[in-house]
Amino acid sequence: MDAKRSKIFSKIIKEIQVAVRESGPDPDGNPRLRLAIQNAKGASMPKENVERAIKGSEKDAKDLIELTYEGYLAHGIAIYVECTTNNQQRTVSNVRSIFNKFNGNMGTNGSLSFMFDRKGIFDIPRQNYNPDFELDLIDAGAEDISEEEDAVIITTAMEDFGRMLKKLEELKVEVENARLQRLPKETIKLDKEDSLKILKAIDFFEEDDDVQNVYHNLEITDELMAEMEE
Repeated sequence: MDAKRSKIFSKIIKEIQVAVRESGPDPDGNPRLRLAIQNAKGASMPKENVERAIKGSEKDAKDLIELTYEGYLAHGIAIYVECTTNNQQRTVSNVRSIFNKFNGNMGTNGSLSFMFDRKGIFDIPRQNYNPDFELDLIDAGAEDISEEEDAVIITTAMEDFGRMLKKLEELKVEVENARLQRLPKETIKLDKEDSLKILKAIDFFEEDDDVQNVYHNLEITDELMAEMEE
């Protein structure tokens, strides 16, 4: 759990650093930074860590670049990897080696973009959600509002992401996590054994320090979810 927590913090710190480099250290005038700080709060990152990341951004972020890699694993499973790195050669080498390790192939950038839709995803702890706000959220661009055991998940078009974020701030709804995510237009269902092999490969990608997000089109069945939670 400590390793997982450290990885989450590392991703958020990189996002803070890039946001500050792009638009400055004032969250009021920097929506990307405001979002990163909000996600830091949702992940229970200590305030001093956030402040340190903002102050050190000019030095630490100057060499950071954002990259994407795409390819296929076995059974035609599409993989889309988003990275933030200060060493492109290291990152592309690591990503390619993971594809190779799991009998996959890394493709050219843009070759898989058509298979995913970019959506805004907002995770709201159930105790922070008021059903009376639903009409306001629909007006702000909510395409779907789904209730899970501990959270309410709001989905928007990419173009409505900023509008929804602003509306939730106006309504004083605390969001645990907000992000632009690539959702597969269609998923591929595999048997449990093959699915677990794909998930193992995805774990390898996610454990790489340069990787921020990994998206795929493997169908996650209830049986697979139960196996993952054991």
